[in-house]
Amino acid sequence: MLRHTLATLAYRAARALENAPENFADFAAAGRQPVQILAHMGDLFDWALSMAQGNPRWRVSQPLAWAAEQQRFFSSLASFDSYLASPEPIHAPLELLLQGPVADALTHVGQLAMLRRLSGSPTRGENFYVAAIGVGQVTAEQPTPVQPFRERA
Repeated sequence: MLRHTLATLAYRAARALENAPENFADFAAAGRQPVQILAHMGDLFDWALSMAQGNPRWRVSQPLAWAAEQQRFFSSLASFDSYLASPEPIHAPLELLLQGPVADALTHVGQLAMLRRLSGSPTRGENFYVAAIGVGQVTAEQPTPVQPFRERA
């Protein structure tokens, strides 16, 4: 279930980030900028991986350029997912990994989606219940929406 949650997070993050205008990264009208949020999300999965490996360490990264930060987030997420899929022992309780870094990242994906709307470039809604999400799909490359919601007139 945890790995499916990671795939869900990747899918929703990809939707919140796709087709964002270049200036979205620095949108500053509602607290932290999107690039800062994304850097934090990458830090969360670096931390989750370090806990799973039995060597917990937290660091606060300085945000990279927008495209590089997106790549870093998905790379950190994929590294964590790959470790969970491996035969290596997991040195942290799964429920704590879920309630800590994973749940925090889900909250931040919602923030990014809301910031898209506030910045004037909203994402298109879709029925996530029927989305083609699968364990191990944790990169920025995600299936196309199965049932996007219609645009409002």
